[in-house]
Amino acid sequence: MDSPRLEVALLIISDTAWQHPTTDEAGPVLADAFASHGDGRWKIRESKIVPDDVNMIQREVCAWSEGDDTAVNLVLTTGGTGFALADWTPEAIGPLIHRHAPGLVPVAGARHKTIIVTLPGSPKGAKENLLAILRLLPHACQQAAGQDSRALHAGGVGKLEQEAGVSGKERDSDRHHNHHHNHHHHHGNHTVPKAHTRPEDRPVSNDPRAGPSNRYRESPYPILSVDEALKCIFDNTPIADSVTRPVDTSLVGYILAEDVQAKEPVPAFRASIVDGYAVIVSPGGPSTKGVFPVASVAHAAPAQIPELHQGQIARITTGAPLPPNANAVVMVEDTALKAMTDDGREEKLVEILSDAIKTGENVREVGSDIRDGDIMLRKGEEVTADGGEMGVLASVGRAEVTVYRKPVIGVLSTGDEIITHERPGPLRVGEVRDCNRPTLMVAVSGWGYDVVDLGIATDKADSLEEHLRHALQAVDVIITSGGVSMGELDLLKPTLERSLGGTIHFGRVAMKPGKPTTFAIVPCVIESPTGSRSSANKLVFSLPGNPASALVTANLFVLPALQKMSGKPAPWGLPRMKVSLGEQVKCDQERSEYHRVSLRADEDGKLWAYSTGGQRSSRVGSLKGAQGLLCLPATGAVIGKGETIDALLMGGLRGL
Repeated sequence: MDSPRLEVALLIISDTAWQHPTTDEAGPVLADAFASHGDGRWKIRESKIVPDDVNMIQREVCAWSEGDDTAVNLVLTTGGTGFALADWTPEAIGPLIHRHAPGLVPVAGARHKTIIVTLPGSPKGAKENLLAILRLLPHACQQAAGQDSRALHAGGVGKLEQEAGVSGKERDSDRHHNHHHNHHHHHGNHTVPKAHTRPEDRPVSNDPRAGPSNRYRESPYPILSVDEALKCIFDNTPIADSVTRPVDTSLVGYILAEDVQAKEPVPAFRASIVDGYAVIVSPGGPSTKGVFPVASVAHAAPAQIPELHQGQIARITTGAPLPPNANAVVMVEDTALKAMTDDGREEKLVEILSDAIKTGENVREVGSDIRDGDIMLRKGEEVTADGGEMGVLASVGRAEVTVYRKPVIGVLSTGDEIITHERPGPLRVGEVRDCNRPTLMVAVSGWGYDVVDLGIATDKADSLEEHLRHALQAVDVIITSGGVSMGELDLLKPTLERSLGGTIHFGRVAMKPGKPTTFAIVPCVIESPTGSRSSANKLVFSLPGNPASALVTANLFVLPALQKMSGKPAPWGLPRMKVSLGEQVKCDQERSEYHRVSLRADEDGKLWAYSTGGQRSSRVGSLKGAQGLLCLPATGAVIGKGETIDALLMGGLRGL
């Protein structure tokens, strides 16, 4: 009985062919190659044309490779594999592949049960590459489809070679020819890509297609300590980019990416520090005590100030420049008015009541506050809302400054049961109001970062993938809550690994609350509004769905990563301090615990910590009034009232 024909889908990737389909030559050439050289084993199910657009490429390939009953055996793409600015096919296809086949073509491998091969856009090049592997593809497709390997390999290599139309002799000849060909053209070493991990050592998420009965009963992800998880995050968090920003109120919260140097002295002139009268003090000269004519007036405003001569004084205000020749200022309290001008509008004669005035008295010298060339602010310092850094920047005349760019964060809730918190009416059975998304968004905003509402994704693979793909284009860091445990509808990890080509760096942490916390890196291609494209790795923090777990793990893991991305120098994370226990607490035997507490200061300034109540991870009430997290070690011991322990400070010392 003849085997059923294998199905192939052709994807032509070309901006030109997208606009003018009749210009496509590669599609017909590949179809003819299958008809003429495929031994009747192939059936072209569909052929489509898309532009050089990463999302459109990925959408078609995913559609052709999903579902046991609907997926094709082979997806061939042609075009977009060169070095032109618009050529992004390898970057689009690479993340979709679950098992790579290095060395064949720019990108090849298997996604689910479908073989994917990328070919050049040139009709001649596409055909030559296809013919080189065409006889081998049926066997690869059968293996990918899950056919019994023992039956496929019955008869040994010779039988497989015979079925593929090649022989050992031809294989040796081809290998010799290919070696010569490559050496002749490339003159390089023939290094073969080598993996440094074994397949059995690589964590792989559940396959959603396998059904609930075949899902893991134990997590495949090793459990990390909190310190190990933080090190993993820091090792994979990108270095901050620098940008130039105007010196205005929007600068608050940014970290300086340069030293700020004074370009001029402050003050730039000799100035009075009191209201009074500028005088000339001469060692061994006339006494400053006596009645003197008021020769001029100096206000704290730009103006031409006449010289002062011996025997004269000048009325002066605080901050005003001293007249030339003046070298001291007498406070107005040490003077008395003796006469007014004839019109009665100005002082004519003033008596100085003291002869103890010294040179330089009540004078702020040039550069006494800031000298020309002084380093006023250092790289890595934060521009705070306290105003000091802004004052320094303004005082040295900086109109703009180089700072580290702050990442934009997106927050996504997941779950079929989740509804928006503001929906009117009572809850139906099984519904849960979404408190994680607004809670996390407020926390991120309070940390000083722009936050994007990514909405709610249902427990459907396509919904989750669509939300995440949109987020990858819109934000730098994605925070999700829910869908990371062991349930049949917990699809976050499979979607990140299998659909988006991400790498899950850890999927469990030995802590309470927050054991299923997951951290991943997802590669993507970013398209700017101008049409330019660039590749980037985006951070994804998938937090547990229980509210206390989500907020605690956000503070422990997300905040430190954002601080590093923003250019803040280490140490990163919440500030740590010693507190005294207002009541005894019991430690967990196996996992370190982060117990929510309120803080109070006594008359001596000593900080006391009081539990916010039951610490169950789903208990939203334990978050109210929480100002700190007790760091309880995994000892199983009881820590008594009054004993001192470390705590992480959340939100500052408000209300203490």
